Amino acid sequence: MTQLTLIRHGSTAWNKEKRSQGQTDNPLDQEGREQALLLAARLSSDSWDAIYASDLERASETARIIGDRLGIKEIHLDPRLREMGGGQVEGTTEEERVSRWGADWSSLELGRETADAGTSRGMEVIEEICRKHPHDRVLVVSHGAILRNTLRGLLPELDVSVKLSNTSVTRIEKNAEAWGCELYNCSVHLNTSEGTR
Repeated sequence: MTQLTLIRHGSTAWNKEKRSQGQTDNPLDQEGREQALLLAARLSSDSWDAIYASDLERASETARIIGDRLGIKEIHLDPRLREMGGGQVEGTTEEERVSRWGADWSSLELGRETADAGTSRGMEVIEEICRKHPHDRVLVVSHGAILRNTLRGLLPELDVSVKLSNTSVTRIEKNAEAWGCELYNCSVHLNTSEGTR
């Protein structure tokens, strides 16, 4: 059985401005680094075999902060773990999108990666990690939309309508051919009201 803990990166300035980030390479802000430190402390009570991360800075920095605390020096960066591509939408707020393309902007393609493409990409890398790490416990640091679309493919019965919080923890495991989800979007290490869902 392979156990994977899926983590959304810490917060960024664009998160606070509610700007679509997509694959724009933004760094963590100070709060994001503090969130990663709190998560690292939470994870330090368990043993881990490997850390994989998106190569975008907000995810790779989150992974490095965690790795430093856990004593794991090698972070396996994989571009397939990047956020969903946002095309022309990247860098814009909802107000700017409505102003530019109208209230039904979300029905337009605008160069954005499709949900199905994100699901396929995410499932491919997660399944590959499982093959490389049978019976291991692995951390995967990535992004909200790609993680939710990946989970939609791996666990169709799982309700992924709730957006993942920054540095939230989602635990999945593969036993034989079946996937299970033990925890979704848990950010108790931040002492917020989000709790577990």
